[in-house]
Amino acid sequence: MERALEPSLSAGALKLMARLVKPPIADLENAMGHVFKNRDLLSRALTHVSAVASDAARSETYQRLEFLGDRVLGLAVSDMLCAAFPEAAEGELSRRLADLVRKESCAEVAVEWGVGPHLKLGEGEAQTGGRKKVAILGDVCEALIGAAFLDAGFEQARDVVVKAWTARMHAPRRPLRDPKTALQEWAQARGKPTPVYREVSRSGPPHAPVFVIAAEVEDFGPAEASGSSKRIAEQSAAQVFLEREGVWQKAQA
Repeated sequence: MERALEPSLSAGALKLMARLVKPPIADLENAMGHVFKNRDLLSRALTHVSAVASDAARSETYQRLEFLGDRVLGLAVSDMLCAAFPEAAEGELSRRLADLVRKESCAEVAVEWGVGPHLKLGEGEAQTGGRKKVAILGDVCEALIGAAFLDAGFEQARDVVVKAWTARMHAPRRPLRDPKTALQEWAQARGKPTPVYREVSRSGPPHAPVFVIAAEVEDFGPAEASGSSKRIAEQSAAQVFLEREGVWQKAQA
């Protein structure tokens, strides 16, 4: 019945219905943990370039705020990491930082904030799913952080980041190192030579080979794994080794 009525609705009526179901902007601010004094900053942070009429109006979009927010986010997360992991080396901190500030992580935060319905998009971008695109959501997340910085200063912007990123910081979504790098660091920390990867066997047709590789560390038994290429098999063998020795938990794979 509802579908039968759809053709009779004017474009204006459809836009009005969309506005009626859109959540209040206060919901977004509450999720962020910041209420904007300068509403223009908030509006600009939510405006995609497709929503403005000309290149001259790009200053009214989130692009410059995204640039700023990216730097604020990096500084805030770096500060959080140094405080949370006082014994971590620079390399580990860098890997953690890269994982936390990547575009996908920012997009996840934007989804948690409920950004999608508030985005100002051009008609074409809206029709092609712009409200769910990782690139746009990630950019807007950074733009909102940049807007909070301009609106209330670094400490307030940092509070926004702390609220959204603390749980992520303590529960990374993926291993911070690839298995071969992790195994090499583990071996070197124990005074062992660099791990050796030995081809045990190769089978299957030329277009779909299967390699079996053994990862070997001095004074430890080899760990074997298979893969469709030597590189994949080597990474898998290193992972099997790390899991067997209790360096990695199997759930981390």
